[in-house]
Amino acid sequence: MSAIDDAFDAEADEAILACLDIEKPRSFFLYAGAGSGKTRSLVEAIRAVCRDQGRRLSLTGQKIGVITYTNAACDEIKQRLEFDPRVEVSTIHAFAWSLIAGYDSDIRRWVATRLLQDIVELEEAQAKGRANSKAASDRARSIESKRRRHANLPGITRFVYSPTSDNRTRDSLSHAEVIAMTADFLSAKPGLRRLLATRFPILLIDESQDTSRRLMEALLDVEAGYRDAFCLGLFGDTMQRIYADGKEHLAEAIPAEWAKPRKRMNHRCPTRVISLINQIRRDEDGEEQTPRSDAEPGIVRLFVVPQATVDKTAAEAAIATRMAEITGDRSWAAGSDAIKTLALEHLMSARRFEFEQFFEPLYAVERIRTSFLQGSGAGIGLFTREILPLVAALREGDRFAAAAIARRTSPLLDRKALEAAGEKQIEILGNVRAACEGLLALVDAKDAPTARTVLRYVAETNLFTIPDVLAPFTAADVTGADSDAEEDEDEADQKSELGGWRLALEAPFEQIAKYDRYVRGVSQFDTHQGVKGLEFPRVMVVVSDDEARGFMFSYDKLFGAKEKSKTDLDNEAAGKETTVDRTRRLFYVTCSRAERSLAVVYYAAQPTMARDAMIRQALFDAEEIELIA
Repeated sequence: MSAIDDAFDAEADEAILACLDIEKPRSFFLYAGAGSGKTRSLVEAIRAVCRDQGRRLSLTGQKIGVITYTNAACDEIKQRLEFDPRVEVSTIHAFAWSLIAGYDSDIRRWVATRLLQDIVELEEAQAKGRANSKAASDRARSIESKRRRHANLPGITRFVYSPTSDNRTRDSLSHAEVIAMTADFLSAKPGLRRLLATRFPILLIDESQDTSRRLMEALLDVEAGYRDAFCLGLFGDTMQRIYADGKEHLAEAIPAEWAKPRKRMNHRCPTRVISLINQIRRDEDGEEQTPRSDAEPGIVRLFVVPQATVDKTAAEAAIATRMAEITGDRSWAAGSDAIKTLALEHLMSARRFEFEQFFEPLYAVERIRTSFLQGSGAGIGLFTREILPLVAALREGDRFAAAAIARRTSPLLDRKALEAAGEKQIEILGNVRAACEGLLALVDAKDAPTARTVLRYVAETNLFTIPDVLAPFTAADVTGADSDAEEDEDEADQKSELGGWRLALEAPFEQIAKYDRYVRGVSQFDTHQGVKGLEFPRVMVVVSDDEARGFMFSYDKLFGAKEKSKTDLDNEAAGKETTVDRTRRLFYVTCSRAERSLAVVYYAAQPTMARDAMIRQALFDAEEIELIA
């Protein structure tokens, strides 16, 4: 390891430290590309503040606030800081709730207003839609559910929320509600803005490019009002923004008064991969990284495969074998667990691992897409954190695990209900056992049930509490519903959260288990958000417009094999995000994971034309491209 390389970005670290003077703070936006050691810079800066200004923090009761995107990142930073009590590290959801918890009257008014808005939107859709259809029936039940929640609001004295659970009790708030109302409260309440700036004279946000747009804008407003007493430090790289609700053009929104340090060395990737990712982002912002002086040369290859290839798994295994020959690295051999395969588009993975019918309708709903990809969306937890674990325990014959799951959240075993039952508790336990046995029989039946069938069973037996968003689907379909009318439901309804769930719940129940494995990053293909910040010796990136269905992304357009659409050109002219922008960012994130060698597998309708287009793009040299027949 070169000491000179280790100190290459020392100027950026010094600039950050200079900003973190509580007496004279200065906000900053740190550009830190892939593999630049962003987390190390964050931790070292906090350690220095605690060492030099920690006494002041202790005397005033103030803290350094650190917001991370995942619980895993949160735990890692806490451990690196040895759980220093002067530093409060939390996810964005936990941080938001820490600000607004206790504002119960304001929360009640906000939720009431939101519910009435939702009811109006549903009633408008009901008026436009066909009366005799499943969609109309589901909308009617959703309207009733929201009216019931609205009517119950006056009886709630204190609202509750957990950043790590599904929040399904009558007095609880959803993840999306907490983020949205925190943004609104910060914008409307001067006292809350003052409280934030006073409690956290330094607030550092990791992966700032993926922080909720509305909340980021509210925090920028707080900083503008308390610039002499509050430091807002943003760590990140706009090229690695992967969630749709992150703030677009964040770097352009940074005030001129802020410091803008740069970390330009990539400590992770070999030289050839760094030159590739520099080229990928060339047309985005022109930022370039420098490899370490002791970096390996690295090997990159592009394999262009006919889109019509039937057995893609076999094709990719053959490519892995070819990579073993090219690199001399036998770990590339077909079937090796040492290869990290990354799909650029979620629908591709959903199709390959056979959970597309459940995944696609909910992924299409922009309002919930981010939380759905994180496995934290409203309604998801009922299946992934309660029903699926219970089914797994029952299949294993693990009665203790099954009992623990039911005891944790089943209303049948609610403490107050058991106390009220008195001598009839044995009868209740018998009902729980019968409900569990019936669930196992249902999911293991020869005719595999749909997710909706399982949902209805759980509702009928009261095995678990049904989230409001799923409540409309627990009843039987309206008798005589017109199937033709259902097929003709307008596209706008299908793109709503209610419409998405209506379609998704018709998928086989077992598809939800496959979806769950995918979003947790334990399937053969990993998610691009799941690997951000991680690194692997051997990376295979799989690209296919056909499998991704051109949904939000287009690799043919990025690679120059297909002309941009009029919509893309109009958005480009207006400074709005385009299909190419989204695709370029994901390609950057996936390629930049490689520590030694990288194989890009590109399924193209016209392979020869695609190869020529790639050569013109200058991403790959001609000798790095292989056509696969």
